[in-house]
Amino acid sequence: MLGIIVTILVAVIVAYAGVELGFVPANADVRPGFLERWLARTSLQATLARQSRGLTDPLPDNTQTLLAGIKIYGENCAFCHGDASGRPTVAGFGFYQHAPTLGRHGVEDDPEGETYWKVTHGIRLTAMPSFGRTLSDTERWQVTAFLKHMDALPPVAQRAWKQLSVRSVPASLLLKRPPLR
Repeated sequence: MLGIIVTILVAVIVAYAGVELGFVPANADVRPGFLERWLARTSLQATLARQSRGLTDPLPDNTQTLLAGIKIYGENCAFCHGDASGRPTVAGFGFYQHAPTLGRHGVEDDPEGETYWKVTHGIRLTAMPSFGRTLSDTERWQVTAFLKHMDALPPVAQRAWKQLSVRSVPASLLLKRPPLR
């Protein structure tokens, strides 16, 4: 029993020393280790399953809601997540984890409660901020509605989405992008 306790204590001391001495990378251009990725992914999935259960959009499913969501997205989200072109933005490209380019890989298949939760609370250890204090409940649901239906927008909303434009990473840089170390 004493051997088990000493082994655990030594492992904790070695892990603490590794962190304190800077052996755990903190920079955004290095791929995180397996344990860090596993912890973040598992924690996020469990939190979303528990805290987003039962959240449903209370807003009417109409063009006005979608247009409001597109406007809010353009003002608050497009800088990182991009426009309808699906190209990475200058800001989103520089993050690790890279911000998803929602014009290419949307979240239409995600439950609306999960999307609303992410917009409201953000995601720890990523660049995804919490909008719970800066956008109203209605505004967060409007963005959620847009993201849920962005692959099947009515014509007026589709035009508004296509007109939204943000600065994208030049294609030449995408081809030269060095892999994360």
